[in-house]
Amino acid sequence: MTENNKVVLVIGAGDATGGAIAKRFAREGYIACVTRRSADKLQPLLEEIRAQGGQAHGFASDARKEEEVAALVEQIESTLGPIEAFVFNIGANVPCSILEETPRKYFKIWEMACFAGFLTAQAVARRMVVRERGTILFTGATAGLRGAAGFAAFAGAKHGIRALAQSMARELGPRNIHVAHVVVDGAIDTAFIRDSFPERYALKEQDGILDPAHLADNYWHLHAQPRDAWTFELDLRPWMERW
Repeated sequence: MTENNKVVLVIGAGDATGGAIAKRFAREGYIACVTRRSADKLQPLLEEIRAQGGQAHGFASDARKEEEVAALVEQIESTLGPIEAFVFNIGANVPCSILEETPRKYFKIWEMACFAGFLTAQAVARRMVVRERGTILFTGATAGLRGAAGFAAFAGAKHGIRALAQSMARELGPRNIHVAHVVVDGAIDTAFIRDSFPERYALKEQDGILDPAHLADNYWHLHAQPRDAWTFELDLRPWMERW
């Protein structure tokens, strides 16, 4: 490990947005550190980044567990390099009527999409403030701005992560740490959308669904912004999306 290394840590690096962000930062010379609860699912992403000449490391980590988060950040910082950019990208979008929602599932959704964001961002921020630099990015959704029928649990979690981002931005901005919240509004080009919502996926030919690579370009843009013109909240949606 050398001090010249730059690391991006992506919590929740799935097959779409999180993976695309990791690939985008790796193209810029960053060591991409990516997590999922199952390390095996990260192998295709790691192989793709390495095949393109980048550096990548995968970690099996439960972002809801304080001890696992602490161990993850310590391992990365001590063996690979300083975490210069951090992305929290866990969604947990599970619709359910408020009349049928269970306390267990409501709590689990909040724990995954909000509490885990607090644990992981706090652990990274404690390292960044010592160096007086860094970027912390949260993936949000329209549910963080308004709650739709059938999405009470998801909306509660996403409202929470947006509030966390706002508070962190106000506290850490003066310490040269850029905190931003990205509102992703619309279907993303994934196998899930293709298989489950074919009529929506058909809009891809009209640029009607979000391309993960284009989302990733915006995350990189936020990280690269000069601090005299930092963005806190960025909305990303297809041109035809109703909002």
